[in-house]
Amino acid sequence: MKELLSLAARLDVTVHLAHLPEPFRGFYDHEGRRVVVDISLTPIERVCVLAHELGHAFYGHQGRDDPDAEAAADAFAAAALVDPVRYAHLESIGLDAEAIAEELGVTVKLLRVFVANHLTRVTGVTYTRLRLGRGHFKHSSRWAS
Repeated sequence: MKELLSLAARLDVTVHLAHLPEPFRGFYDHEGRRVVVDISLTPIERVCVLAHELGHAFYGHQGRDDPDAEAAADAFAAAALVDPVRYAHLESIGLDAEAIAEELGVTVKLLRVFVANHLTRVTGVTYTRLRLGRGHFKHSSRWAS
């Protein structure tokens, strides 16, 4: 959470907790440069929603109901919260998505976004960051094909 609050400060965005009506879990107010997160969420949900809303701030999203903006904010949150080295290790020891998400302190949904947007699988090896040349295998995990 500290890292996200630091990121918010660098983006010149304030962060607030409030009771939000259903179905809202959080929102980003571009004009007010603020993120509001529902206080009734679990700690893991709060972190994931905050990271998502900071993604909107990072990209300067202003509108609502834009699927591309939502996907970009999700990908931003996944990159901010999922440590690729830890992910590769947890996958390599055979944990399922739910167990990996719990270990990493993120929702399963956000973990799936990470897998879809930030992994490359090539012939039984998972790469969390594309590396060519020296250090090519630094961020990889072997999996059964």
